[in-house]
Amino acid sequence: MLRIPYGVTGAELHRDISGAEILESQIGTLKAEDSEDELVRKAMAAPIGSPRLSELARGKKTATIIVSDHTRPVPSKHILPFMLAELREGNPDIDITLLIATGFHRATTREELAAKVGEELASREKFVCHDSRDASSNVEIGVLPSGARLVIDRLAAETDLLVAEGFIEPHFFAGFSGGRKSVLPGVCDQVTVLGNHCSKFIDSPYARTGILEGNPLHTDMVAAAKLAKLQYIVNVVIDEDKKVAAAFAGDPFQAHEAGCSFLKGYCRVKPQQKGDIVVTSNGGAPLDQNVYQSVKGLTAAEAAAAPGAVLIISSRCNDGVGGDSFYKALHECDTLEHLMERILATPMDQTDPDQWEYQILCRMMLKHRIIFVSEPSMQKTLEDMKLEYAPDLDTALERAYAEKGPDAHLVIIPNGISVIVEP
Repeated sequence: MLRIPYGVTGAELHRDISGAEILESQIGTLKAEDSEDELVRKAMAAPIGSPRLSELARGKKTATIIVSDHTRPVPSKHILPFMLAELREGNPDIDITLLIATGFHRATTREELAAKVGEELASREKFVCHDSRDASSNVEIGVLPSGARLVIDRLAAETDLLVAEGFIEPHFFAGFSGGRKSVLPGVCDQVTVLGNHCSKFIDSPYARTGILEGNPLHTDMVAAAKLAKLQYIVNVVIDEDKKVAAAFAGDPFQAHEAGCSFLKGYCRVKPQQKGDIVVTSNGGAPLDQNVYQSVKGLTAAEAAAAPGAVLIISSRCNDGVGGDSFYKALHECDTLEHLMERILATPMDQTDPDQWEYQILCRMMLKHRIIFVSEPSMQKTLEDMKLEYAPDLDTALERAYAEKGPDAHLVIIPNGISVIVEP
């Protein structure tokens, strides 16, 4: 028996899988000897490609720290105190604003902020939530390599010193999170965020997990961070318990690159043979709460799949679909081919919210048969979206082998969001 992540309980696979390839990241072996605070302190004491933060603060009147929002598992309470202390060590009179990088998400609540940074910090410091939909709080500062307008939060544009915290993990179309993403999409206006997620960029073969070079989203993100004059970052890699396992501080691009290289060593996997059937998950709760989020895990299966494969994802989807426009796009289209034609014909400045997610799912559906192992209550919804439902992993595999034959090569990726599948 093999247990695959599913909600909080997991899902059991009873079928004989003796001939299967199992691809797992080594992130579970990542355990730091130092405490979380000590890892951050040491990284900031020896910044990569940059003076110390205290030196950067000298002579500045204002500083803005871009802070991750409630949707990101960044252990901010172990990062921000050190950043604040160093800024004030270099300049006791500096006026510091902490700008919450909500990107295109809703505002972080006071309760969520306190849970993330600690009540003492939440009460003492000046926190402001970025609002991508409020044109009056954002200002245009330049043009990106793609030709898109760069419109960012005034608090980021007009500060004397812009710095950021964040964390690095594999990202299914930006390559990796962290670094430059604090600016774009973190503190950008909706016109810039949606433009960066346009169909042309998402369609690029380089807009994939673990790929930065040639990735058009990354290219514009880097340009945005440079135009915004982001000068310093503290980024961390977290372990399976969401604790700091490594920290990287300094120049926004050199420190981020070092962190990505470090993480890649733990997450990189390569199938000996592409799978005719690929089984994966979205990492269990809370990451498999809806269909929208589950697209991330499916992209790992896609990367390990032979042409025309059957992709099976274990995802509880207890919160349903995860977006009305995401659901409607797949439910209301007459064919997937017509949906993809419409997506690819959409201009950059008319990108629809959630478009990138249903574009990626549609891409996979056009190439592969996709089966969701999910809650019985999800069957009709999944079928409305032209996806297939199965009550358990064994049933899904039975169907897959019925199509692909008894000698089909099976690849199992227990946690699809923790790996970088190499070709």
